[in-house]
Amino acid sequence: MSNRTSTQNLRKRVRYHYRGNAAGSTLRLTLGCLLGLELRRVGSGNRLTFCKSGEASLSRWMADHAQVCWLEHDEPWTLESELIAQIDLPLNLDQNRHNGFHDRLKEVRAKARERARALPVSA
Repeated sequence: MSNRTSTQNLRKRVRYHYRGNAAGSTLRLTLGCLLGLELRRVGSGNRLTFCKSGEASLSRWMADHAQVCWLEHDEPWTLESELIAQIDLPLNLDQNRHNGFHDRLKEVRAKARERARALPVSA
C-alpha cells in the first residue's frame, strides 16, 4: 500500500463516492450491486454505471444510510492495512480475502458486470 499514490485528497475522494458514479467509485459499484440496481454500459460502451436514475437513487440511499468518519494519520496506508486485518469490513475487497463475504461480493459484482455487458449500451 505504501507504493500507492493518489492525486486526490480525502475530501475529493469522499465527494466522488457520494456524487460520482459506479465507473469511478468501487464503493458505489458495490453498494449499487448489493441494492440490486441495474448496471449498464454507457457512453462508448466501456464505462459501467447505474445510469442517471440508478445513480440518483444510490445517492439518495447513501445520503440516508451511509456515514463517513476519518482519522488523521502520518502513514494512513499502514493503518488501513492494520484495520482491514483486524476489523470486519465486508465491503472492502482489497487486502480482505480473509473476510467471509469476500467471495460472495466478488461474485455479485462480476455477475452485474456480465449482465451489463450483455445489454445494449444505454443512452
